[in-house]
Amino acid sequence: MSDLLADFYLWTKAFHVMSVLAWMAGLFYLPRLFVYHAEQVKACSDAEAMFQVMERRLLKAIMNPAMISTWVFGLALVMTPGIVDWSMVWPWTKAASVLAMTAFHMWLGGRRKDFAAGRNTLTGRRYRMMNELPTLLMIVIVLSVIVKF
Repeated sequence: MSDLLADFYLWTKAFHVMSVLAWMAGLFYLPRLFVYHAEQVKACSDAEAMFQVMERRLLKAIMNPAMISTWVFGLALVMTPGIVDWSMVWPWTKAASVLAMTAFHMWLGGRRKDFAAGRNTLTGRRYRMMNELPTLLMIVIVLSVIVKF
């Protein structure tokens, strides 16, 4: 198995990067949709129905598959011999940040369900603030992997 992972290392890394890009795009965009939904949309309007569809499709058709493929290809990279030295700090900071990113993804899924049920209690300002979290986590992840601090 390890020979197979080593043979396909560059392919695995390429698909991991593509998956991460798609996931990050969704993590940046969905909270922005929530900002507009919370601030501009009236309950039971055509605009609300449109936002509901956009939010659901973004989460279900793009973000969830991208997160799953990010994890699958990332774990394949971790299992590839010689790629990760667990005695260093960087894989642990990356792992903690990816877990936090996954928790944020799940939090967004919960907020989408709140909007769908008409139970949203958060303001556009709160969603704007939360929209910064994936950026901070991305910075930690990229610095961890590239600089290997």
